Amino acid sequence: MKKGVLALCFVIFSSSYHTQVTSLPKIESGVSYELAQLRKNTLSEIKYELSLKIPENKSERISGTEVLSFNYKKQNEAPLQIDFKEEASSLVSVSVNGQMTKPVLENEHVIIEAKYLKSGFNQINFTFLAGNGALNRRDGYLYALFVPDRARTMFPCFDQPNLKANYSLTLTIPEKWSAIANGKLKETSIQQGQKTLKFNQSDLLPTYLFSFAAGDFKTSTEKIGEQDSRLLYRETDSVKIKNSMDSIFSLYRNSLAYFEKWTDIPHPFQKHGMIAVPDFQFGGMEHPGAILFQNSTLFLDQNATQNQLNNRSNLIAHEVAHLWFGDMVTMNWFNDVWMKEVFANFMADKSTGASSDKSVYDLKFLTTHFPAAYGVDRTLGANPIRQVLDNLQNAGMMYGPIIYNKAPIMMRQLELLIGEENFKKGVSEYLKKYAYSNASWPDLIAILDNHTPEDLQSWNKVWVNDPGRPVIDYDVKYKDNTIEHFSLSQHPEYGKDQKLWPQEFQLSLFYTDKVEKVSIKLSKKQQEVPALKGKAKPLFILLNSSGIGYGVFKTDKAVIKNFSVVKDPINRASIYISLYENMLNGSEVTPQDLLDFFAGQLSTENTELNLRLITGYIATIYWEFLPENIRLKESENIENILWKALQAQTAKNNKKILFDGYQGIFQSQQAYDNLYTIWKSQTPPKEVSLNDEDFTSLALSLSLRNANNNDLLQEQLTRIKNPDRVNRFKIIMQAASSDQKIRDDFFNSLTQKQNRANESAVGAALGYLHHPLRQHTSIQYLPRSLDLLQEIQKTGDIFFPDNWLRSTFSNYQNPKALETVNQFLSQHPDYNAILKNKILQATDNLKRAQALVK
Repeated sequence: MKKGVLALCFVIFSSSYHTQVTSLPKIESGVSYELAQLRKNTLSEIKYELSLKIPENKSERISGTEVLSFNYKKQNEAPLQIDFKEEASSLVSVSVNGQMTKPVLENEHVIIEAKYLKSGFNQINFTFLAGNGALNRRDGYLYALFVPDRARTMFPCFDQPNLKANYSLTLTIPEKWSAIANGKLKETSIQQGQKTLKFNQSDLLPTYLFSFAAGDFKTSTEKIGEQDSRLLYRETDSVKIKNSMDSIFSLYRNSLAYFEKWTDIPHPFQKHGMIAVPDFQFGGMEHPGAILFQNSTLFLDQNATQNQLNNRSNLIAHEVAHLWFGDMVTMNWFNDVWMKEVFANFMADKSTGASSDKSVYDLKFLTTHFPAAYGVDRTLGANPIRQVLDNLQNAGMMYGPIIYNKAPIMMRQLELLIGEENFKKGVSEYLKKYAYSNASWPDLIAILDNHTPEDLQSWNKVWVNDPGRPVIDYDVKYKDNTIEHFSLSQHPEYGKDQKLWPQEFQLSLFYTDKVEKVSIKLSKKQQEVPALKGKAKPLFILLNSSGIGYGVFKTDKAVIKNFSVVKDPINRASIYISLYENMLNGSEVTPQDLLDFFAGQLSTENTELNLRLITGYIATIYWEFLPENIRLKESENIENILWKALQAQTAKNNKKILFDGYQGIFQSQQAYDNLYTIWKSQTPPKEVSLNDEDFTSLALSLSLRNANNNDLLQEQLTRIKNPDRVNRFKIIMQAASSDQKIRDDFFNSLTQKQNRANESAVGAALGYLHHPLRQHTSIQYLPRSLDLLQEIQKTGDIFFPDNWLRSTFSNYQNPKALETVNQFLSQHPDYNAILKNKILQATDNLKRAQALVK
């Protein structure tokens, strides 16, 4: 056992955080670490009783009353700070322990003077107007989304994850509406067209997991275990509803059963409940008893692709896994938000993998996590898995592909390092020890350390506390057509500091008639692989053939010439990913080489996940790494290859992927006429299934190639029947318009917070606004887009800043666009470091294009 590691290795915050609280914490915006620590030491047994009156008209304010009770360890004459990020006029009245006081709101905190408080039990009553920011009010419905620190925008509270509380909620809503919350519905009454719903007291929850939804929803109820469980939804497509409802509940039940068995802990909360939200800005959110899901991910038609089915099963498993990982055991501070996300993703992979063979699981894990993780970790703005957080108002910036995709890769390597059974024992012990409480990454590592003789210190530093990835190379010497010497080496992609990534992967020697595999445990800067000595010279050597290793792996161009011998889909996916990463680094292959190679595989690559992977790479290379003049020359050739591959492929899902690829890159008049006929007649190609959303997407693709597209867009608008999808299209069609003034007005409107409320639709709209075919006019929006970023971060949900940046910059290759970015960063030397990293992440391909576009 490696003891004494934790004191040296696992530092949560910088040393300044550990200063003893000898003075009163400042009254500053957000929730500082200092304030959070003070309140954790002085508050306990917190309960909220909330009553909200919700009018049907979303422009009318929601009125509320609140009874906040708690036990308090009174310390000197320090005032108590209660978080409420609203205008002073929204705090109508305050009474403390039965005594009315003048409401005092300062720097986003209700200030309660010490003279009104006492040691022991205290009760504070509020009358207030609820803030709308986190209530996501739409036409006909609303949903509360308080993660990570937005409960304080709705009601006065102690908005930090390690002050768990019980919530008793009463909602008064229009009579025709339905509602759901964390607690079971206890009582319903109707009076004068209004319905009042009283819910049972919730289980212990942090503020970010308290939630409810209300609106004009349909309801489906099925048994989960012994309980009736409801799903609220607004989907109107009867085919999708019929095709999806049983699957949704079955996937939920299967995930629940798997996690109960794996953790040896029964479902830890009082009820189940789900809400399918149109245009939800996340995939899902794990509120116990009121889990929010993205409607379009849940409801699929009978022609759903394997990728769509995977996304649905992964999403449901991810949110159910959170019931144990994050909901029952919650991080102490949001710097460890990645812990709940890594476990949710990692365990979701295990859960969905349990119903398929290992090769299917491995391929899904590889194609889901690695490209997304590399998309950030290869950049100069890469962040570590575990970050420093000084104030919860910055917690939303902790999120991103590193915690959702690199962290599961890291966790898989940790499981390999200490052994699957030891890992399972340690995690189960951790869950039981900290049930309904809070814990940190060091708490988990301390437990895992007792289950392994491995040294976790250096491993943790490079995998968890540092950003970046290794470049892994090999050196081979042959003698008489046999391998005389073979060695591996690794070094960081950036920087001069020597770091080592201990990890396991597989390398394979490919011959015309066989494949020889060797397992590798890489732990040194350079190490020999004696198992290869004496083996016959292969056609090529593939590092990371199993796809579980992490880094940029040297990939010989000979793999392209001999690719026909690669039969295993995982081997092929590993090659696709490695060639792409090497291309971006300017080694081995050029963008044109890789485009030609990927295009050549479109007819023969019959594994759906791989086909989706390479069509995505084709689109990226085509729009981002080919000069415009070459693109125009290549366009008709790529279109023809895609169309012929569509005819050659036999699987319907593969045909749909290729149709989407064709639609995404076409530029010729012949292709436009072909697609316009399909759209106008609503007759898809043979054995290609297109639903309403597909035709909407096709209309938008056509509109980008149409110099006067108003009639086309208006006709598509009349075809859409679902009111939520109508509202979404009305936002996007402004950005897709061929009228420059309409596009200008749309972009200018985004300076107003209310026009960014539907973040999902706005993000999609920005993608059309900044499409490569529109960039000659849209480049003017870039400086202001950067100027708005801090406002976007303050007012938007956690994924919106990244969405804003990527939707804006992703397809640019123009040097002037990079000049805009560099100028902005040079003019703001003290810019928020995390936001600066997100800019560098989103513009990494733009930077690389300056060297690759020739």
